[in-house]
Amino acid sequence: MFKGIYNGKQHHVSDIATVLSRAWNAGVDRIIVTGGSLEESKEALAIAETDGRLFCTVGVHPTRCKEFEESGDPEKHFQALLALAKEGIQKGKVVAIGESGLDYDRLHFCPAEIQKKYFEKQFELAHATKLPMFLHMRAAAGDFCEIMERNINKFTGGVTHSFTDTAEDCDKLLSFHNMYIGVNGCSLKTVENLDVVRGIPIERMMIETDSPYCEIKSTHAGINLVKSKWPSSKKKEKYDQESLVKGRNEPCLVRQILEVVAGCKGISDIDQLSATLYQNTCRVFFPHDLDAAADALLAGRHESE
Repeated sequence: MFKGIYNGKQHHVSDIATVLSRAWNAGVDRIIVTGGSLEESKEALAIAETDGRLFCTVGVHPTRCKEFEESGDPEKHFQALLALAKEGIQKGKVVAIGESGLDYDRLHFCPAEIQKKYFEKQFELAHATKLPMFLHMRAAAGDFCEIMERNINKFTGGVTHSFTDTAEDCDKLLSFHNMYIGVNGCSLKTVENLDVVRGIPIERMMIETDSPYCEIKSTHAGINLVKSKWPSSKKKEKYDQESLVKGRNEPCLVRQILEVVAGCKGISDIDQLSATLYQNTCRVFFPHDLDAAADALLAGRHESE
């Protein structure tokens, strides 16, 4: 969509540079571009190399795990992913393995057995590269946690992003050391979703947009807690680079997620909340480069308490 293509049809010019400019101007410091297949991971790395604030992941999304076997040589496909990850690490760009996991809501794209087989296989990528994992879980908590448990010594930690499952499933994930829960617009659709978010400890949470998907829509329960609005948005057919595209999420809107989390948790100090969530993200994905400003802010707040 950031190339102007929607459902295979070109609607406007590529505007990645404009989208990134809006993000930086909105206070975003870093963006992790997620890979969902071998080819997408290659593209993600290429995009990450265009700006010092961009990073990426390498991995295969559960709905696309058939690509291992459709390649004709699953092991060769795995080795290609490993080589790409190592190349990206050397360039200082690849910060996680993923997006991998299980999605039982969309079994029509890939059967559960194939998903499980190659979810487990990707822990070998994490083990070989010593990278954290960027994980996806939909209606699959039992099998997901069972596979995690078997591979607990193969990864350093990570985030289960775009969390939409139950409080019980959330607690299962939080029982794993150094596992965080990622919250975006899809996590804030219903009153039940907000109740789950309310129960996630701030020190185990991250926020994200998952652009161009998972915006907070006007029908979502979380919309009532959004404080900041973008000045204008237009349909893709009437594209204007000064406006957001209706129905397309952007990184600049991450503050809205922050506002909803603060609102449903009753937190008034949004800057402190932001600093803690940012620190969580750095701790997992940028452990050798924890942001000095966030450290100083956290230290200052704790001293004043």
